[in-house]
Amino acid sequence: MQTSATSATGVSINRDVIFGVIFALLAAIGFSAKAILVKLAYRDHVDAITLLALRMAFSVPFFIGIAIWSKIRHAEPLGKQDKLLVLALGLIGYYLSSLLDFLGLQYITAGLERLILFLYPTMTVLLTALIYRRPIGGKVLIAMGLSYAGIALVFLHAAGVREGGSVVLGGFLVFLSTLSYSTYLVGAGHAIARIGAARFTAYAMVVACAASLMQFAVTRPMSALDLPLTVYGYSIAMALFSTVLPVFLLSYAIRRIGSGSASLIGSIGPVSTIAMAYFFLGEQLSLLKIIGSALVVAGVLIVSLTSKKER
Repeated sequence: MQTSATSATGVSINRDVIFGVIFALLAAIGFSAKAILVKLAYRDHVDAITLLALRMAFSVPFFIGIAIWSKIRHAEPLGKQDKLLVLALGLIGYYLSSLLDFLGLQYITAGLERLILFLYPTMTVLLTALIYRRPIGGKVLIAMGLSYAGIALVFLHAAGVREGGSVVLGGFLVFLSTLSYSTYLVGAGHAIARIGAARFTAYAMVVACAASLMQFAVTRPMSALDLPLTVYGYSIAMALFSTVLPVFLLSYAIRRIGSGSASLIGSIGPVSTIAMAYFFLGEQLSLLKIIGSALVVAGVLIVSLTSKKER
């Protein structure tokens, strides 16, 4: 009987691990597909502010539902300080970060955008060191050097394919987007511990959606919504498969295999974006781009693993 029970437990654990890996992979691919969908929508001459508003409009009903469900589960209302924190971090981490990312994608390739966004663990380490005056180890510094050297190589490839000025502008905008998201991560840690991950994320996303829709209402006429159906299709796909579903899938993956393993699997993100960009957008591959991408992924993985061990 004991052997049978042990066997059943082992099967259950293996099933959890398998589903955790699958969920983490699907989440990484979903997040990576966002840049592909944005670039495809840009072919129909939609501007960044309108496209972002459409993405948020189709996403917000889900997050409102999650926010209501979370509020019912957590009867204790948010204090004034937590409300201000959710407002500030929602604007910085999701609204501003998304806006800068969408603007940057007008000038650079989807592959380069994903690699720059993938640098967020290195920026989080730097911000944490500056704010809390924590020293950065030599191993982490070398790994960060590898990552940024890799980005430089991919920039060289991109500048050779397109005009250098537009590549620099787009890369700078996406870099600011990554910095904005990293600031959100540094500030959100204590808030998430108090409020809860699902509740905090839902509230912050509702804030970001409201800000995006208000920006559209103020800066664009309603005629800006007179767009081809393909743009609406891409926006719905972006909302479902690159926003809402990956958030849930990643949460389920972390619950089953832990945040460390989920992060490692998430490193497939830049690789999947580059592959999808090659097949769906016709973006060029080169040895320089492949080497640069490998350096970025290797450096970020070392930084992430070292930071987790130190914590």
